[in-house]
Amino acid sequence: MTTDILEFNNLIVLIEQSNASKTFVQKCEMDGDVIGFAFYGSGNVELEIKHNGQTKYLTNTTGLAVSFFGNEKVGFSHKIAPDRPLQSISIFARIKTMQTLPQAEKDIFQEHLPQLLNPTEHFVKGPEFYMTRDMQNAVQKIFNNTYSGNTRIMFLKSQVNELLSHYFALLESEKKGDINSFDKDKLFQARDIVINNISKPPSLNELSKLVGLNNNKLKTKFRELFGLPVFKYLQEERLSKAYELLGNSEMGVQETAWYVGYESLSSFSNAFQKKFGVRPNEVKQNSFSNK
Repeated sequence: MTTDILEFNNLIVLIEQSNASKTFVQKCEMDGDVIGFAFYGSGNVELEIKHNGQTKYLTNTTGLAVSFFGNEKVGFSHKIAPDRPLQSISIFARIKTMQTLPQAEKDIFQEHLPQLLNPTEHFVKGPEFYMTRDMQNAVQKIFNNTYSGNTRIMFLKSQVNELLSHYFALLESEKKGDINSFDKDKLFQARDIVINNISKPPSLNELSKLVGLNNNKLKTKFRELFGLPVFKYLQEERLSKAYELLGNSEMGVQETAWYVGYESLSSFSNAFQKKFGVRPNEVKQNSFSNK
């Protein structure tokens, strides 16, 4: 487990990665009254929360964004599964420092997270949802950047601010009710089908029938919710999965390309370089040199 800790703009940021071969548990406690956000780029984590003699369990997995209030009377334990490498970004804001924020930022917190700013218990769970493509890209840029020194700190600050901005923008759209809850459930179902059949996904017509949304609504609302058309979203998922496999598995470049659904190695390599700025074989070579 590696943890990078940053402090800036009254925020504490933890950038965590793990490639452990077996399950392990990590405990942590809050230092005073804190609002927390967690963004899971990959991994499966069971969070055990103890307070007031009660124990709650939350399962956090790839693609989730969660928020909460907690204080020093709450005990947190993360059980991190070995079956998927963990990549998570946690952002903590102390409530006592909220008054030092610019008024516009204070207004955003007060409007969208009043239950966390004015908690009635030692632990309060806030909004939770799957990240949009913009949020997932911000997470991946944090883990994939190669900057160092002050340039890296400057870059990470910008990406953390981008993550929070996307988070509050998504809360704003939820508040407006742009997509009703029934359709939203269907769209997440469609998203899961695409991800779980990444090498051989159903056609748009088949996907429409599987989730029970007409073709036009599926196309327009999917793009509205996730920021990309269905099969552009699939391409992004394929490339992100390929990056993970090249860095954390024994698969070679050709095998990885086939696994994520690319028949042409050159098409895969070109798309990969366009997204990440490096060729697949470079990522594979770096993974060997780091072992």
